[in-house]
Amino acid sequence: MTSEQFLSKASKWIFYSFFFAVVLLQGCSSTDDPLPDGPLMAMELTNEAYGTDTRQVMDVFLPAGRTLEDTPTLIYIHGGAWIDGSKEEFLEFRTAFEQALPDFAFVAINYRLYNFITDSNAFPTQENDVIAAVEYVLENQLEWNISDEIYLAGASAGGHLALLHAYKHQEIGNIQAVMALFPPTELESLHSFNFVTQSGLTALLGGTPESNPDAYFQSSPVNFVNSSSVPSIFFHGTEDTVVPISQSDLLAAELSGAGVNFQYEIIEGQGHGFTPSTYLSVIEKSALFLSDN
Repeated sequence: MTSEQFLSKASKWIFYSFFFAVVLLQGCSSTDDPLPDGPLMAMELTNEAYGTDTRQVMDVFLPAGRTLEDTPTLIYIHGGAWIDGSKEEFLEFRTAFEQALPDFAFVAINYRLYNFITDSNAFPTQENDVIAAVEYVLENQLEWNISDEIYLAGASAGGHLALLHAYKHQEIGNIQAVMALFPPTELESLHSFNFVTQSGLTALLGGTPESNPDAYFQSSPVNFVNSSSVPSIFFHGTEDTVVPISQSDLLAAELSGAGVNFQYEIIEGQGHGFTPSTYLSVIEKSALFLSDN
């Protein structure tokens, strides 16, 4: 073998050794490791799409140090009479929620709103969007490093949607507990409250309780309460002229009759919306309740 042949073979051996070493190192790269190398930093995802409609988006707030085992998620659903509002409502309460539930991830969702002019997005569009949002959160559980425990919360129409999903679709997301502020709970009786509720619900549900009774039954959380319903905490003001406190009284009666773990607090002298100090107290009380359940 000539010296030139020897050097040629040696060069090839070095090249192939280097090539296979690189391949081996890439195969063992940490990018393929599903477990993080250390504590994760906090992360925010804005306008994350969970559907194809522009309203089907969510904001995601992931805490530092989250893990698959110890980081539950609270999904917040905004109010607005099913025709208005946005996920930015959560920002008013974000700091209070994060301080009260520091180990939680939070998700604030938009959902499709009913349009009086075009008669589009009638119920149960909003109910179905909550289902889709919950399923999207679960689909991203591993990527976001959160547990599969989901809690629901909402105010007004958002409280209604949170309660409806928790009782009617609890198995979708394995909902652990639910929180609601001044929620509609029984839409047949709410329909007759005043002209606004009559016209609004007639349009949203495609008729009156007499002409479309099934729509009112299917959209009322109280109708799906049973002995297996999730722990529930809710608050209502005595001076509420938008959603009467009787709506929460009805829910409390149903939960009590079914033997469900619940906490109901009547807020004296306040209406459809609480003072800042009351909101802070409500969130702190809710955090204790949710953490215990």
